[in-house]
Amino acid sequence: MAEGCMRALRYSMVFFNLLFWLGGCGILGVGVWLSVTQGNFATLSSSLPSLSAANLLIAVGTIIMVIGCLGCVGAVKESRPLLLSVSTNLWTIISKESTVLFPSQIEQIDQYAQSDLKKGLQLFGTEGNIGLTNAWSIVQTDFRCCGVTNHTDWFEVYNATRVPDSCCLEYSDNCGLENPGTWWTAPCYERVKGWLQENLVALWIFALCAALTQILGLVFSMTMFCQTVKVDTFYA
Repeated sequence: MAEGCMRALRYSMVFFNLLFWLGGCGILGVGVWLSVTQGNFATLSSSLPSLSAANLLIAVGTIIMVIGCLGCVGAVKESRPLLLSVSTNLWTIISKESTVLFPSQIEQIDQYAQSDLKKGLQLFGTEGNIGLTNAWSIVQTDFRCCGVTNHTDWFEVYNATRVPDSCCLEYSDNCGLENPGTWWTAPCYERVKGWLQENLVALWIFALCAALTQILGLVFSMTMFCQTVKVDTFYA
C-alpha cells in the first residue's frame, strides 16, 4: 500500500515538474524572441540597465527550467538532496514574492521607481544609451504621456523649456521646441499604472496561477522528501 502511494506520488511529481519545466521553456523562448526582435528596446531604469523585459523573462524562464529539471530528476531517483533543493528554492521564491505584497513595501517600491526613472531621463539621447532612448520614445508615444511625473521633468534634462519630440501631440522634427500647448502633459508613470490597474484581473489571475503552481510544487516535493525519509527509516 505504501509502495503504491509512493509510486503515485512519484508519477505526480514527475508530471507536475515536467509541466513546470515546459512553462519555463515557454517563458525563456518569449524572452529570447523579445531579445532578438526588440534588441534596442531596453529598460527605462538607470541603476539596472540590464533589467529589460527580455532579460527578465530569460532569467525567470531559466530558473523555472532548472527547478523543474531538479524536481523531475529528484522524483525519478527519489533523491532527498534534490527534493530538498527544490523545496528550499520554491520556499525562497514564495517568501520573496509575499514580502513585495505588503503595502509599505509597495509604497517604497513606488517611490524608488519614480526616483530611478527620473535619473534615467538624464541618459536620454546620450551615447551608448540608444535602448533607453528608444524605450522612452515608445512609452511616451504609445501612452500619450510626457516625463515621469510631469512634462517639466524634461526641463531639468535639457536645461531649457523643451521636451523630446515623442511628447508632441502631432509628431514632427523639433516639435519639442515649440509651444507647450502642443505637448502631452499626462505623467507616464501614472498612465502606465492606470493601464496595469485596467488589466488587474488578468494580472491577478496570472499571479494566482503562478502562486498555486509554486505552492503545489512545494507540497509535492516536501511530501515526497518526507516519504523517502520514512521509507529509509523503516527499512533501516
